[in-house]
Amino acid sequence: MADQDNSKPALIDFPCDFPIKVMGEMQADFAQTIIALIQTLLPNFNASNVAMRASSGGKYISLTCTVHVLSQAQLDGVYRLVSAHPLVKFSL
Repeated sequence: MADQDNSKPALIDFPCDFPIKVMGEMQADFAQTIIALIQTLLPNFNASNVAMRASSGGKYISLTCTVHVLSQAQLDGVYRLVSAHPLVKFSL
């Protein structure tokens, strides 16, 4: 029986800039908290890589954080870290 390569082609070419959407309740320090959190894994990440948008009712805030990642493992790490924070309702 011949060996089969079951690996799938990568959907993302690394390194790359990847947008992560992070949503939570509107709080004065939400954006700064998320930026500092991402910086624990990606020290060069800064506020210029974040777009903010409040919900129409003003109760929630959405951040689009564009991170520069070198690998799928690094991207997964950022998602896990952000998603686990108590201020974050969900991330995409």
